[in-house]
Amino acid sequence: MGHMSLTALHSVPVSVAPARRLVQLAIGLWLYGASMAMQIRASLGLDPWDVLHEGLTKRTGLSFGTITIIVGALVLLCWIPLRQRPGVGTISNVVVIGVAVDVTLAVLPAPSGLPLRAALLAAGIVLNALAAAIYLGARLGPGPRDGLTTGFCARTGTSLRLVRTVVEVLVLASGWLLGGTIGIGTVLYALTIGPLTQAFLPRLTWTGVTTPPRPAV
Repeated sequence: MGHMSLTALHSVPVSVAPARRLVQLAIGLWLYGASMAMQIRASLGLDPWDVLHEGLTKRTGLSFGTITIIVGALVLLCWIPLRQRPGVGTISNVVVIGVAVDVTLAVLPAPSGLPLRAALLAAGIVLNALAAAIYLGARLGPGPRDGLTTGFCARTGTSLRLVRTVVEVLVLASGWLLGGTIGIGTVLYALTIGPLTQAFLPRLTWTGVTTPPRPAV
């Protein structure tokens, strides 16, 4: 399963089965943005990257959006030594996810009561991992932060589960030291997102394998 996951992370040109894979990419990115909004509405802690963004916002005085763009650009620079190349999915990542977050926040009310908030948090984390596997499985290029993870996997041969968990925990610790807000949701996300994504990925990966036609008898 580990080798299959790594194979799934290599981009395939968009000209190959474009309709099938672009639809999968769009669905994955939209659901990813929706899952982020679910975690925000749960109000039980931001995911590790947003803890970092919030901490940097407090330290620099720049807006949350500006910090997000700057961090994304810096992460893309880290792709260079890892020999990662951006794809259609990399560019689409920023636009589609951002729109999906805003739309979902506009229609999703904040739940009242801890049980409903906890349920929304859990659903958001699981959906986040599922959505990541869907758009990564389209093999059109990962987002900036996912590309950092997959690049390390490809270069070191380490499992996606381990690398993503380590990255999320390091980002979380950095954000906390900078003054970002941490909740139980943050901890759960950091510890579960790697294993969940790796579990979903083999089942949602476009392999390009088709059944060859039977020879005429």
